[in-house]
Amino acid sequence: QVQLQESGPGLVKPSQTLSLTCTVSGGSITTTYYYWTWIRQPPGKGLEWMGAIAYSGGTYYSPSLKSRTSMSRDTSKNQFTLQLSSVTPEDTAVYYCARGSGLGGPYYSDYDYWGQGTQVTVSS
Repeated sequence: QVQLQESGPGLVKPSQTLSLTCTVSGGSITTTYYYWTWIRQPPGKGLEWMGAIAYSGGTYYSPSLKSRTSMSRDTSKNQFTLQLSSVTPEDTAVYYCARGSGLGGPYYSDYDYWGQGTQVTVSS
């Protein structure tokens, strides 16, 4: 059974960088052909696909967030991370990490395992 767990600060000030980590257990992040994904859901809105890091280490970002997003991984810890720079209150959302067998999109059915989500609020 694969499990994912997000961790990171719940409150970030405007203009700062949001950093989240997803810790994976029950499966390796280097196993072909999985994509490890970050998705968020702002209050009252739908899911937004932010990006993914592939089993190979390759990264893929949403065009709308690409200039502010960076993803990386630590294979020794079986973790992958998200950094979102220059945050504004519009980045307030529940952030999820998830596993997909492809790049996927903003749909629950594209992923077979999800973290429980972590609330991040951007406020001074």
